[in-house]
Amino acid sequence: MLKVVIDTNVLLVANQQHDEVSTECVASCIERLQSIQNTGVVVIDDSFIILGEYQNKTRINPPRGVGDVFLKWLLRNMGNPAQVEMVNVTLTATDCYAEFPDQALQHEFDPPDRIFPSVANAHPDKPTIWQAADCKWIDWWPALAEQGIKVEFLCAADAQRFHKIKFPRQRHVPAPAMPENK
Repeated sequence: MLKVVIDTNVLLVANQQHDEVSTECVASCIERLQSIQNTGVVVIDDSFIILGEYQNKTRINPPRGVGDVFLKWLLRNMGNPAQVEMVNVTLTATDCYAEFPDQALQHEFDPPDRIFPSVANAHPDKPTIWQAADCKWIDWWPALAEQGIKVEFLCAADAQRFHKIKFPRQRHVPAPAMPENK
């Protein structure tokens, strides 16, 4: 069974709250969120840090987009381990986690993004992190992969385009190849 950790930006793109992404990116995020509700498991932390991040960026009453509907589904299914699994993470300082897979890399991450690799690393199955279009992850995914943490870019072309704009002088690192089977 597919298990994933989902970055907040996937919900935001599915809500069409990111004006600069392509229509293909929006469609991909919508399709994946709807699919995981039917055929997979979402992994979150038992301290509800991820849920708090989701709730800060979305609206569930009334829901206005697919990301909001996903969050509502997640909240309803938190007690169902067939759909939502929770792991414990250890806060060592503000926005820093003992479970972060590469402690040297942790401080390069945006503080709210550190929870996603920490949760993936804390889970025994090391679920893939779904990332939409946050271009900074283009720089981070290779080091995470070395630690056994996979990142799947649902919007690889958009993330790479944003990376070239934001970091024009930086060496271009391609997003990881998408798996054949979603």
